[in-house]
Parts: sequence; structure tokens; C-alpha cells
Amino acid sequence: MTDHPPNDTPAGHTADGGDPWPTIDLLHAWLDAGRAHGGREGLLLRILKLSEEVGEVAQAVIGATGQNPRKGVSHSWDDVRSELCDVVITAMVALRELAPDAREVFADRLASVAGRSLGGPPAPGSAAGPSPDGPSPL
Repeated sequence: MTDHPPNDTPAGHTADGGDPWPTIDLLHAWLDAGRAHGGREGLLLRILKLSEEVGEVAQAVIGATGQNPRKGVSHSWDDVRSELCDVVITAMVALRELAPDAREVFADRLASVAGRSLGGPPAPGSAAGPSPDGPSPL
């Protein structure tokens, strides 16, 4: 996310490894306050922001590996890590846009993917067995 919240937003709210959702809620509210488009269009634009952030990860990887002969090594692996974090944050804000109970939605999905991928019992509310849509990326 390239725009920054105002200085009165509690920076480092999760620096100790704490719960990120209160900060996600603050970012969501801050973005809503400055929203140029509402309704369905605003929702779609918020989700499209995720694609922009993924593109920035790709740009950082290309820069870190020096794959652009015109630019050479223009990024570091720290840049890649930062951009990956931006993807996660942007996805969490988009999820919060779709689901006011984003914390629970995310926890349920994480448990489902972990159970399926790590061989544990299926998470509550998830179907046992392979997905009819084919294998998950994980």
C-alpha cells in the first residue's frame, strides 16, 4: 500500500507479534474516509489494489535479481519482503471490506488450509476430502 495513514494511527500496533486486526480495522476506516468511489465500484477497486501490490512484488523480485538489463540490481530482498507484506495487508483490508467478521473468516480459512495441507483433521465447517474445484495452491 503506497498511501500512508495519518501520523495519529497507532504505528507498530502489531510490532510485538500481536493481533493485526485492530490495525486492519483502522486502515479500512481510514481508506473508507478518503474513498472516491463507493458501492460495487469501490469494492472492485479495493480488490484490484491487490493486483497492483502483487505487481510491485514482481517488480521487486526482478530488481533484486537484476533481470532488467537496463536497470540492473535495483531492489533488495528486503524490498521483496516489504512488498510481500503490503500484499498481505492489502488482502486483509480487502477481506475486511467483504466481511465485517474478517478475523473469523480468515481464522476459519487458515484452519481449513492447514488441516488439508498438514494432514490434520478437517477444520470445523469444512468439507472432508478433496475440493471439487481441484487442488488448492497449498
